Amino acid sequence: MGRGGVVVAGLIAGTLLPAVPAAAVHGAVPGDFNGDGYKDAVLPAPGTNVSGKEAAGAVVVLYGSSSGLAASRRKTITQNTARVPGAAEAYDGFGTATATADLNRDGYADLLVSSPFEDTTKGTDAGTVTILWGSSSGLSRVTNLPTPSDGPRRYGLDLAALSTGSGTRTQVVVAGWDALVHVKGPFSKSSSVGSAELNQNTASVGSVALGDLDGDTVPDPAVATVRLHDISGGEIYTELAYGKQLRGNGLITATGDINGDGYDDLVAGDPDEPKVEGRDGTKGGRVLVWYGSADGIASDVQPVEITQNTGGVPGGSETGDAFGAALAVTDLNRDGLADIVVGAPYEDLGSTQRAGMVTVIPGRASDALGTGSYAFTQNTSGVPGGAETDDFFGTTVAAGDVNKDGKPELFVSAAGENNYTGGVWVLPGGTSRPTASGSRVFTARSIGLTQANGTLVGGNGLLEVI
Repeated sequence: MGRGGVVVAGLIAGTLLPAVPAAAVHGAVPGDFNGDGYKDAVLPAPGTNVSGKEAAGAVVVLYGSSSGLAASRRKTITQNTARVPGAAEAYDGFGTATATADLNRDGYADLLVSSPFEDTTKGTDAGTVTILWGSSSGLSRVTNLPTPSDGPRRYGLDLAALSTGSGTRTQVVVAGWDALVHVKGPFSKSSSVGSAELNQNTASVGSVALGDLDGDTVPDPAVATVRLHDISGGEIYTELAYGKQLRGNGLITATGDINGDGYDDLVAGDPDEPKVEGRDGTKGGRVLVWYGSADGIASDVQPVEITQNTGGVPGGSETGDAFGAALAVTDLNRDGLADIVVGAPYEDLGSTQRAGMVTVIPGRASDALGTGSYAFTQNTSGVPGGAETDDFFGTTVAAGDVNKDGKPELFVSAAGENNYTGGVWVLPGGTSRPTASGSRVFTARSIGLTQANGTLVGGNGLLEVI
């Protein structure tokens, strides 16, 4: 139901946070940083105080194993960690956005971490992106991702990384307040890259994704701009050129092959209420799907719309649900078709306002999307804790197999949990889908972050702007 004038940016539990422009931050995808065959989970905590510096930010890596994840097998990284460039300063926001990919193709996943409010020689809040390189001993060598000399402000509002092969088939896209930077391989631990291009051919970018939309094995960017004055959400682009926006709009993007035809498809989350009924947006929020093809995605293609009123989707569309505020596209049931994971962090559960819900929409080769969908909340039997007002369960979502059983776990964060210290729930992979049975939660305190409020474990997603 309604949002009740919730303000997440600005003042949280007495802690003043910096004003943040529209940005879409995805849940961190697990990656095998030490090459032991188990993917390792990434828990960003951009509100963490470090050595007395408020909201300097941290990232906690939980190393995977045959028994899954344990808080005892963790590595906490801040800008005060040895070899990490820079130093922890108030409101740097280290961990605001994260991404994983094997950038230098050495068999170890690498971790990218942004600090979009870092002051540099380029100015106040210029921002940086740090690469922590994987190795047999885990994340060890650390460098900064190069940026063009005229790089954007607040570099690192969102990150995407994808490696489909060597050379230019490995790419990183970084959102900034007034431009994006498109970096292409080859990458090396010495900080060299193939190229780094500043792109100002769209409106300000808030969300970035990469996927092979035309089947040529080279990653293609897919971006959502910040909100524009005449539409709900922002414009969606796969061709980064003025006037080439797709039909439809949103605030966050993700890619994956939903119908199994060999081409990645584009999904956008549009959690805003419509400004003009029938023209943009939908009550309660929506996701839009554009199918990839040998020609990519044409700008005049009408996307498929999915809402909580779509047949088979649990719940119903209600004003202020923010369905589509978090997004991941991944194959959870191992049928070869990517599934759409959607967060609705403002979903009311009975009289509990803005408790949050996560919905999984299975990929379909032919049937209409929505069939067979299912949902999780903190009131789902087996999920630790219970739904409370302003938990925002579904702030971010991600998936990855951390115990090497071939069944990917589902990761769900709730930024408002425990006085905005946040938490990340891990739902085990099951026979045909993730299951609440045996699920667990990693709270700030359980991973050694003990401040009283504002840690934001799991990240803040779109809560700063929706």
